[in-house]
Amino acid sequence: MRRTPLAAALTLTALTALTACSGADPAPAPSLSDAPASSTTAGKPAPEATAEPPAHVSIPSLGVDSDVMRLGLNPDRTVEVPPADKGMTTGWYTGSAVPGEPGAAVLIGHNDTRYGRAVFHDLRKITKGADIAIRDSGGRTTHFEVTTRETVSKNAFPTARVYGRTTDRALRLITCDGAFDTNGHPVDNLIVYAKRK
Repeated sequence: MRRTPLAAALTLTALTALTACSGADPAPAPSLSDAPASSTTAGKPAPEATAEPPAHVSIPSLGVDSDVMRLGLNPDRTVEVPPADKGMTTGWYTGSAVPGEPGAAVLIGHNDTRYGRAVFHDLRKITKGADIAIRDSGGRTTHFEVTTRETVSKNAFPTARVYGRTTDRALRLITCDGAFDTNGHPVDNLIVYAKRK
C-alpha cells in the first residue's frame, strides 16, 4: 500500500529525542517540532544487495572503539537507547538506513550513565572532517566524514532533518548534552552529521 505524506509525517513524529542519558529511567517523549526535511540528491547508485547491519564503529580522533547493538522502538513509539549497563556500546536504530546505503543511518550512544562515562562522552569535541569508520557484520568497513554538528533542545528536536528520507548516504550520531532538568535528565541532544566518503 502506498504511504501518504500524512502517514509519513506521523511515522516521523513517533521518533524522539534521547532521554535518560544520566542513567535514570527513560522519560516520556517530548513533543517535536516540524523541522525541514533533509535534502535529497538524485543520481546516486542503487543500494547494494549485500548490505549488512553495522557491527562496530570507531572514531579515531576521539578514541571511540565500540560494538554496535540493534535498537528499535519502545512501546510508546520512542526510539530505544542502549541499556545503562552498556554505556560503552553504541546502538543502530534499525528503522534507519544501513550505514553506507542511501538514506540516513542513525547511531545512538550515551554521554554518561549511572555507571559513569559512556561511549559518546567526548562527542562534542568532534571536528568537521573527522573520520568515522563503521564495520558491518560481513567485515566491510565504510568511512564517513563529519560535515557539521549541532546542539538542540529535546523540546525542539529536528526529527525530519535527522530521520527524514534522503538519497544521500548519510550518518547521524546522537547523544545527550546540556544542563540537567529537575529529574536529572539532560535537556539537549548533540547531533553529529556525516556523509559517506
